[in-house]
Amino acid sequence: MNNRMLIPVLSALLWVASTGGEAKAGYCGAASYTCCPTQTCAPSGDYCQAKSCNRSCYQTVQEIVWDKKEYTCCKTVYDTVCEQVPVTCKKNVYETHYRDECYEVCRPVYKTCYRDVTCKVRKPVYKTCYRDVTCTVRKPVYKTCYRDVCYTTCKPVYQTCYREYTYTVCKPICETKYRDVCCTTYKTETKTCYRDVCYTTCKPVTEYKDVEVCCGEWKTETVQCPGPVVERCVREPGTWEWDPESCCCVYKPGCCKTVKTQCPPTTVCRRVWVPKIVKQRVSCTRWVQEVKQCKVPYTVCRRVPVTTVKQVPYTCVRYERECKTRKVPYTVCHMVRETKTKRVPYQVCSWVDECLTKKVPYTTCTMVEECVTKKVPYTTCSYERKTCTRKIPYTVCKQVCEIKMVTRTRCVPRKVQYKVSCCVPRVVCKKVPVQACCPTESACDKPQTCERPNPLKCEG
Repeated sequence: MNNRMLIPVLSALLWVASTGGEAKAGYCGAASYTCCPTQTCAPSGDYCQAKSCNRSCYQTVQEIVWDKKEYTCCKTVYDTVCEQVPVTCKKNVYETHYRDECYEVCRPVYKTCYRDVTCKVRKPVYKTCYRDVTCTVRKPVYKTCYRDVCYTTCKPVYQTCYREYTYTVCKPICETKYRDVCCTTYKTETKTCYRDVCYTTCKPVTEYKDVEVCCGEWKTETVQCPGPVVERCVREPGTWEWDPESCCCVYKPGCCKTVKTQCPPTTVCRRVWVPKIVKQRVSCTRWVQEVKQCKVPYTVCRRVPVTTVKQVPYTCVRYERECKTRKVPYTVCHMVRETKTKRVPYQVCSWVDECLTKKVPYTTCTMVEECVTKKVPYTTCSYERKTCTRKIPYTVCKQVCEIKMVTRTRCVPRKVQYKVSCCVPRVVCKKVPVQACCPTESACDKPQTCERPNPLKCEG
């Protein structure tokens, strides 16, 4: 603001310096005090006579006048804009790899063998027989009969009669009338304006590159696991010996002993991961900034009052009396006796003897001897060594580039116009009356004496 005030002041000083020979206002119209004529400034001798010779003269004076002037200036205003900026960063990606490791396993191999054992068994044989049984049964026989019964009933008989009834009714008569009502409504007027807005957009640019990707597949392996060893009790084969007391052969069973038996093996299926490296084509996207300009519409709304006159209906109701007559029904009832006959059922029971014959089953049992040969299993065990391979996982870390969008703030300049007021100097010429001192009449008649008098020096 101080710089803007100094500019008109300096321009005024330069103008005064360039026109210094013509500025006469500082010395009452004279160029300087030394330019006064000798005849004018010489002593007149008689003060009263010199005083009576004064006359009024006019001289042209230049005056500086300051005019107020407005002009338009531009200044830069910075707007804060938030934008998404792509940033490339690295992150750690952990991959699981596998290596083969060999180890030895000592596993048992079980073999099941069989031996033949012959023994005698007494087997019971059951047979079902039937015998006839006769019995007498008393059976009831029911018979339905009917008899006539007389009874008396009272039946009501209804008769409808009518009588006249007079009543008064108030009948409403409606009349619709209208009255004028002034109402004020507001109408919204909408005006669409536009302003220019600069914005920054990020344009995606896609590039492709080949990347090695570690993948694989699952394979199913079948492993046979041996069964557990179980202890069970086994009885040895028995013998038949003659018993002199019962005069027959008696079977004596063998001794019981505990034998370790291995259960049959089980087959287990498991899934094994087989890794492999495959090359894939991966697309990478980077963002390029681009400044665009668009016109953004905005709406200016204002409400305008509108006065309308409408007719509002209202209803007037008046009532008129009217006499009416109607017939009111009423019912008369009297009872009538009536004799009726109905059939009533009843049952008669009688017993009848009946002979029945039925077959009753009974079971007989006989023992039959039979020789049976059966195979008795036994298990043998042997151990064998086997080398197996297993996969041991380990982790590998590698860095992968990744693009993230980061919000950043930047300042966007734009030009704004504003008005500034300043004072501009202007020279105005005007005539000013001046009292001049003249010692003689001839001296006052000279035109050059009245043009540039020096009253200060003359009076001094």
